[in-house]
Amino acid sequence: MQKPRLGAHMSVAGGVTRALEDGVKVGCQTVQIFTKNSNQWSAALLKKEEVDRFLTMKKALGIDPVLAHNSYLINLASPDPKLRERSKEAMRVELDRAKELGVAFVVMHPGAHVGSGEERAIGQVSNILTELLEMTEGYQVSILLENTAGQGSCIGYSFEHLQKLMDGVTGSKVRSRLGVCLDTCHLFAAGYDISNSSGYEETMKRVEETLGIDAVRAFHVNDSKKGLGSRVDRHEHIGKGVIGVEAFRLLLNDARFAHCPMLLETPKGEGLKSDIENLNLLKSLCDEGCK
Repeated sequence: MQKPRLGAHMSVAGGVTRALEDGVKVGCQTVQIFTKNSNQWSAALLKKEEVDRFLTMKKALGIDPVLAHNSYLINLASPDPKLRERSKEAMRVELDRAKELGVAFVVMHPGAHVGSGEERAIGQVSNILTELLEMTEGYQVSILLENTAGQGSCIGYSFEHLQKLMDGVTGSKVRSRLGVCLDTCHLFAAGYDISNSSGYEETMKRVEETLGIDAVRAFHVNDSKKGLGSRVDRHEHIGKGVIGVEAFRLLLNDARFAHCPMLLETPKGEGLKSDIENLNLLKSLCDEGCK
């Protein structure tokens, strides 16, 4: 059976190529990056030599795919028209930078409604996503909606939310560039018990019934510091949280998701040691070895 490609979110401090270099050191086959400072609106233009070096190195090292996570400041669900427009423009910039770097997917949180209501927010985000995908027609970059833990007024904590968000995006051409990235910590915090075989199967059955397996394009593999249904987003090292190792063994050996890159967003310690340990543990859980 084909096995998923494993990797981690890697730092680009010092330049985007650092993520590839460090990724290889820890055993990544795929990486996720920020293409700019995740806590700032502005971004320096990417230099041609930096882009060329990144593209060459990515190919030479066999790191594929590369994913990007968008800025934490972006909130397409905001009821504030100024913040909404600023977020839309910032997301367009994210897609532009991803295109330059040959990034396949840009992962984004659907946003927070800030008291204006979930249904209104879902409709608004779908409309903006349609506009963004139309504006970037021809880009070989897809947007992946990430499920949330449901903290505060965040939307996207249920499969039904994600389904409505996707269904609201119109046009077959743009829909092909829209998918989902499922985060295991967020699933558990939102009330989906994937910690045991029966709960895992029930959760994935609901995925199939609402989103469809083909909509799932990537996973964030994180254990959780907080309990089932806590609605608190706190990532933990694999096997050291309340989800436990079994959920990850089930996921890594699930043929339905063998096509999905699976990336760590676990806490970073000193150096690269924690990424190496987490990746080695994940690889050991594959029945025939994750290659």
